[in-house]
Amino acid sequence: MWVGRIILVLAQLPFLAATVVAATSVSPPRAYEEAARTSVLPPIQPWDGASRSLVVAADDPWITPSERTNLTQTPRYDETVAWLRRLVDAAPELHMVSLGQSHEGRDVWMVIASREGAQTAAQLALTGRPTLLAQAGIHAGEIDGKDAGLMLLRDMTVGQRETSLLDQTNFLFVPIFNVDGHERFSAYGRVNQRGPAELGWRTNRRNLNLNRDYSKLDTPEMQAMVRAIREYEPDLYLDLHVTDGVDYQYDITYGYHGDHAWSPNISRWLDEHYRPTVDRALTDQGHVPGPLIFGVNGRDISAGIYDWTGSPRFSNSYGDARHLPTVLLENHSLKPYDQRVLGTYVFLRASMRSLAKYHADLTKATSADQSRRPRELALSWQTAPDLVPETIAFRGIESRTELSPVSGAPVVRWTGRPVTIQAPVVTSDHATTRANRPSGYVVPASWPLVAERMAIHGIVMEQVTEARAFDVEVIRLPEASLDDAPFEGHARVTPGALAVTREDRTYPAGSWFISCDQPLGDLAMLLLEPESPDSFLQWGFFLEILQRTEYFEAYALEPMAQAMLDSDPKLAVEFQQKLLNDSAFAGNARARLEWFYERTPYYDQEYRVYPVGRVMSR
Repeated sequence: MWVGRIILVLAQLPFLAATVVAATSVSPPRAYEEAARTSVLPPIQPWDGASRSLVVAADDPWITPSERTNLTQTPRYDETVAWLRRLVDAAPELHMVSLGQSHEGRDVWMVIASREGAQTAAQLALTGRPTLLAQAGIHAGEIDGKDAGLMLLRDMTVGQRETSLLDQTNFLFVPIFNVDGHERFSAYGRVNQRGPAELGWRTNRRNLNLNRDYSKLDTPEMQAMVRAIREYEPDLYLDLHVTDGVDYQYDITYGYHGDHAWSPNISRWLDEHYRPTVDRALTDQGHVPGPLIFGVNGRDISAGIYDWTGSPRFSNSYGDARHLPTVLLENHSLKPYDQRVLGTYVFLRASMRSLAKYHADLTKATSADQSRRPRELALSWQTAPDLVPETIAFRGIESRTELSPVSGAPVVRWTGRPVTIQAPVVTSDHATTRANRPSGYVVPASWPLVAERMAIHGIVMEQVTEARAFDVEVIRLPEASLDDAPFEGHARVTPGALAVTREDRTYPAGSWFISCDQPLGDLAMLLLEPESPDSFLQWGFFLEILQRTEYFEAYALEPMAQAMLDSDPKLAVEFQQKLLNDSAFAGNARARLEWFYERTPYYDQEYRVYPVGRVMSR
């Protein structure tokens, strides 16, 4: 019926219909394509690092597709998979598994690399060696990691260059995570990135950003990845990206949350053992490693570098929340593709060596964080108001500011000349919102999607087999509102001030109790506390509670309201004060009756009540 109505409207408005067709079918004029090919990026700094020796000879039978183009191009999905299948067939150390399929039916492939040729998670665990999981192409235009990983897999096996790595560490490698976005292949993927010649797209084919999906788990790709994390239990997790932003000398930047966040012991291991090893390896090979770089004031680094603490929708934040050592790699987008790929190779190799050398210390750190049960948990972070920033010597590129005749605003131009500036580091390590740790939560049986997502994360839940009473804090959301625009496929909810009461409530059979006394208890809190930015509530999983479904008729409520006034003098005084102090209310007949309706037993007592109970005692 609706389709017919839409067609009818367009038929009645032929000009509008023609406009819609034109907007979706006309290609950019040729002149615009020529403009897009113009060199718009800052000058390149010369580079000839020692890691160039990692590229094999042109006649090597195991040359990768990207090496065949002098690391200027990256292969398509089918070519990548075909090359990997040939390598796996030739190398007994390798096995290839599908973690799951995308919406368009492409497999998300993972290569298992071990000395014994393990084919399952159980077999991998029996090796007794630590395991590193690295994924490339979560943003498929940022694909450096794929081509670096193919080279490393070859060199650990048939290439005979790095065979000792598998004597110490197992390696799990996902060459293309966002498989559908990868095949939205074009020369016009990222205007601010220098190579490869053609590349994939940032989001998947439903326009969802996989690196905003770790907590809510909407996409089949992310569900597959989180299940793999649970099944294979890697000791270290690497997420391989390419930056946006400013020009500087660093080519390989990476980072993780500090020890103020949810995994302080892991953070200290990364600071004390991991970073020194990786930085030294990169430097020795001619690269310039640096921290993650986000400008406090857009592109003006002199104003400060933002040391960000994110929420668990992001890979490194999610890893920190579930106490999985996780490192976010951001190669510098303005460096040439070959330099970035080779730097990623060195980064992966050094990560394996560091994991092997300091594995015992990391195991202790991870166990300590998994055992922590802080009385209060930070839900979100910002910069402390009284912060005195630390200053570092920042290896930048000289720039000047000009007035743009196009935008009419100042625009930055980089000259290509290296400079060192003193830049403050502004850290978001101040908890803006905290929650007391409850005994647990109870999710009613009527919200199975929430329980399903919790189960995918690996959070332990007990499903009650008969109705059970719990001593809970009940949370009401009188000020909750919806954001104006959709984000990542959801209508986001701003909870506003919470109204909390303690009650004995009975939940039906089939409801789920989630204890906070478990290794993933912190993650459970971040998913279920309403004030957590990545809670299921704020992602819009409970939109139904914000809608009214029962109302009143004025003819029925008016005599009831009069009876309430006649029987309760205190209520009558309160009503008169409301009339005197709120002229809008006084002039709105419906609002006046609504005021009484909310005080009757007919009013929906579950309206704006968060259905998840915060369990105080069992």
